[in-house]
Amino acid sequence: MIGGAETGGGDDRADLVVVSVNQQVCIGAGQCEMHEEATFLLDEDTGIAAVVGHAMLARDRARKVMDTCPSQAISITETAP
Repeated sequence: MIGGAETGGGDDRADLVVVSVNQQVCIGAGQCEMHEEATFLLDEDTGIAAVVGHAMLARDRARKVMDTCPSQAISITETAP
């Protein structure tokens, strides 16, 4: 499983970022949920993605999800506390 905020491999907590979904832009392709199933969830009724849990990912994983989103609805909103 790729999902979740667990970074493994000794990654530094300073490299964690908070991600968000612009639900007005999301087209429900599901790439975010496929890559990070513990962080993103498609709503069963609307088909639009939402962030679940604490919304933190390692920066490189957040960038990967952002790059795979066809509608560019995912963004890094801040560095994790």
